[in-house]
Amino acid sequence: MVTERVHAASPADLVETAFFRIYRDNMADVPIHNKALSVEAVDFQIWQGHWLGILITPWSLSVLLVPGRADGWDMPGANQRRFVKFPAGNIAFLGNEEPELGEFQSCALFSSMAQFRSQSEAVQAARAALLALFKSPDEQPPPPTDKPSENSTLSRRRLFGLGRT
Repeated sequence: MVTERVHAASPADLVETAFFRIYRDNMADVPIHNKALSVEAVDFQIWQGHWLGILITPWSLSVLLVPGRADGWDMPGANQRRFVKFPAGNIAFLGNEEPELGEFQSCALFSSMAQFRSQSEAVQAARAALLALFKSPDEQPPPPTDKPSENSTLSRRRLFGLGRT
């Protein structure tokens, strides 16, 4: 049974509590997780009346939506997607529920975290992804080329459009 719980304050601590429990109870012995990473809720903020942020776990990096008010909260049914419009485009979210948090919606951006060498690198990618949601497609940086020009350095910040060339 889905339990809607509206959060007047940031749900970041509850998100971390729920996913630390999931890690401890279900994921600690699963070989797919990255041992350099931990559970962290990144930059939760109100967006269209609801909480939007990024969740880093040793096994995934996901955008989360958590109800900030009852009005306008549209929870998809079990195994159904809900498309949410951002300036970057429509993003598909799946409905979820955890006892500590109530219902929420998530969109996995990385389902393997092997490419991240540290927590700070994962946090940097999380913040870049969050910023990218609010850029229209014509504001997005061009895709990287196989051969960077002589005067350019392809960094993660540049890849996500956060740095200057």
